[in-house]
Amino acid sequence: MPSSSGLSSALALDAPETVSAPRPARLWRPRRILVTPAALEHAHGRAMVARAEAEGLPVERLAANRIPAPREPDPRRAYVAAKATLALTVAPPTKLRLQPIPPSADWRFDLAEGCPAHCQYCYLAGSLQGPPVTRAYANLDAILGNLAAYAGRGAVTSASAERAQEGTTFEASCYTDPLGIEHLTGSLSAAIRHFGAWDAPVQLRFTTKFAAIAPLLDLRHNRRTRIRFSVNARAAARYEGGTDPLDARLGALGQAARAGYPVGLTIAPILPVAGWEEAYAGLIRDAADALAGVPGLDLTAELITHRFTPGSKAVLRGWYPGSDLPLDEAERVEKRTKFGTVKHVFPKPLMQAMRAHLTACLARDLPAARVLYWT
Repeated sequence: MPSSSGLSSALALDAPETVSAPRPARLWRPRRILVTPAALEHAHGRAMVARAEAEGLPVERLAANRIPAPREPDPRRAYVAAKATLALTVAPPTKLRLQPIPPSADWRFDLAEGCPAHCQYCYLAGSLQGPPVTRAYANLDAILGNLAAYAGRGAVTSASAERAQEGTTFEASCYTDPLGIEHLTGSLSAAIRHFGAWDAPVQLRFTTKFAAIAPLLDLRHNRRTRIRFSVNARAAARYEGGTDPLDARLGALGQAARAGYPVGLTIAPILPVAGWEEAYAGLIRDAADALAGVPGLDLTAELITHRFTPGSKAVLRGWYPGSDLPLDEAERVEKRTKFGTVKHVFPKPLMQAMRAHLTACLARDLPAARVLYWT
């Protein structure tokens, strides 16, 4: 299937000739941990402080509930300081008013906001305001206790004949990577246990670029949590700083599936890297190898192409001034959202070619995978 020559040349990246042995899962060690007084009023907040102190990390108890901005006048240094900071705080009341999150799930809920990774295409760049400090929420009991009011009310999976078997779905990774901070929060394990004990047609969903799933493997999940791993062609690895390497993620995918979890591949963001056809075919073959022989495999695939907004482009150029990630509007087409905002997406012929190729590779090498959507 032919590539788009202009876009492929803009992404002339060479895939590594050899695949190194998987490294141990990456555990984030923030340089600064800030704790608000309100967080300390909650048992989960105090437990998160205890986790951090047990890791020998510096914990600063704030006098007020406001999270201070980094004291760096240079925007680049302010970004670095913010990305190295974890704030333990309380989710505001607005976080308890859940919003639908199509096409992924019926509802979005947040255990945290922000992410310790340094992905040069980060979609949070256009979504979150202010310095990218990661905030973990201490009022976990209220967050989880609020979910029951939304069961059976969704319009994404609950109302879909194709996905109705998933029940009411709750997405926990819209504004964070919950596994990337789990060793410091314990929030994800608590959510998995909550859904495992919830005797109703519901499902917790999250996606991750990390691989430290050992604490999750023995939890009583009762197959009500789907663990999805965000993966990309090896040639795109240069854009995913601070994450676990692909082989570690695929190894964790196999571990999760063998522990009985429903699992998923979030192939994103799909890019026309040089030789993209073989690059993504190789990715899917590697995923198939990782899942070979899993009994009762329950596997989904979500296919998400790269796009950007004028706002996210401005933020990303500030965060990663040396990046060669292609953000040239002349090589894209404009797409209007239902809110009237503009996204720059790939031209239709390239989109059609990539969709046909990836779905064909999945059908051939991972026939168990249910493709939930392409976007």
